[in-house]
Amino acid sequence: MKHELLAHYVAGEWLNSNEDQWSDDLNPSDTTQVLARVPQGPVSVVARAAEAAHESFAAWKALAGPERSEILYRAANILAERRQEIGTLVAQEVGKPLGEALGEADRGVSILRYFASESVHPNGQVIPAQKAGSLQFTLRQPLGPVAVISPWNFPVAIPLWKIAPALAYGNTVVWKPAEVASLTAVRLAEVFASAGLPSGVLNLVLGKGSAIGDALIGQDAIRGITFTGSDAVGMGIAEVAARRNIKYQLEMGGKNAAIVLGDADMNQAAKLVAAGAMRFAGQKCTATSRVIVTDDVVEPFVELLKREIQALPVAPATESSSAVGPLITQSSLEKVASYAQQSTQSGRVVLGGNYARTGSLKNGYFFEPTLVVDVPPDASVAQEEVFGPLLVVEIAHSIDEAIAIANNTRYGLSVSLFTHDINASLEYIHAIESGMVRVNGDTTGVDPHAPFGGMHNSSSHSREQGPAAIDFFTEIKTIQINSAG
Repeated sequence: MKHELLAHYVAGEWLNSNEDQWSDDLNPSDTTQVLARVPQGPVSVVARAAEAAHESFAAWKALAGPERSEILYRAANILAERRQEIGTLVAQEVGKPLGEALGEADRGVSILRYFASESVHPNGQVIPAQKAGSLQFTLRQPLGPVAVISPWNFPVAIPLWKIAPALAYGNTVVWKPAEVASLTAVRLAEVFASAGLPSGVLNLVLGKGSAIGDALIGQDAIRGITFTGSDAVGMGIAEVAARRNIKYQLEMGGKNAAIVLGDADMNQAAKLVAAGAMRFAGQKCTATSRVIVTDDVVEPFVELLKREIQALPVAPATESSSAVGPLITQSSLEKVASYAQQSTQSGRVVLGGNYARTGSLKNGYFFEPTLVVDVPPDASVAQEEVFGPLLVVEIAHSIDEAIAIANNTRYGLSVSLFTHDINASLEYIHAIESGMVRVNGDTTGVDPHAPFGGMHNSSSHSREQGPAAIDFFTEIKTIQINSAG
């Protein structure tokens, strides 16, 4: 397969890099396959992109909502037409199993259509004035050029749930995708270009975050930053944004727990916990990485869980049967292996624990789905985000203790409870410290029209998607009109 030389997209033009430095964009299922080559500079392209976003902002802001809506609807339709192509590319580029990758392309279509409709919804409210005869109301207006920094694991959905509302509410965008998802990003930029988005409204810059990310968030023209990634990088962005007094929105890590009580449907719980932990090799910020089981059912539940995990095929992501694909990079693979090794000191590895390197897996970054039981709540494998197919089992003696264990982490993104007990469910809903709360469902995912975000170190305490998106991407202007004389 011939690889593609990628280019930045700035002010409506594809800019081929004159730099000699490129990185290979590999297929993590088969690292002998180079999908594309990603330019590593120059950093000056970031300034050009920010300038283009600044210059196009006034005209885009002034465009009527129905006109912005029409462009987003066209983008949705084009993405729907290219579903198979882009879904297959996601499977190849980031190792997401094909079924999930196609589903993500569909989700992208839904996101674009949702925010196309938001472009024509009310953007303010009338407020009674204290003075008779006065008219007082609010308007929501866009921030200006916004920096979008997106991760690799949802290379369609997450960029779109940032870019679509930004555009719908009248902002312009400079988008920096994760380097290992650059080819998918180029295809999405093509979708917007084909939909007739004016030049400079969306700009795409490629390369390493360590090289161009800092340059992007420091641009004077940038008036807001929306980021999804690690908490270490996110905290650095928060510091820069605070010094510049611009808005920022951070979605970061998770150490998500599923709680299983003795009265739960054990088969349902085991099936959903296995899927939440192991599908896409656990590479979701909402993946289940801990399961807290009451002591009265822990042994039979672990046996059911082992059976469900073993039923999930480990295979190259483009195979239709694949459920557990590869890790994204060699360093990610080594990180998971390190945590699996540590687990032999903090618990009992009852499933997996090794590299998967046989047959069709030999050239990819594959690791066996791994289950570790009897893990103390303060063990590093129970506290730190592994971001791989490794699930730990912790034991509790009551619903109160289970909730305390679930809350005992610096994160607070997603959590689930399995039970038939309505009283336990109500206690859990109010006591759990997490932004995404489920009962009898897995910890992963969220409807595209529902607010998404976490508590504690998982988030900057803002929310993305759905009706919450307008809060970040606009500012409120309060207006009062009084009669003359």
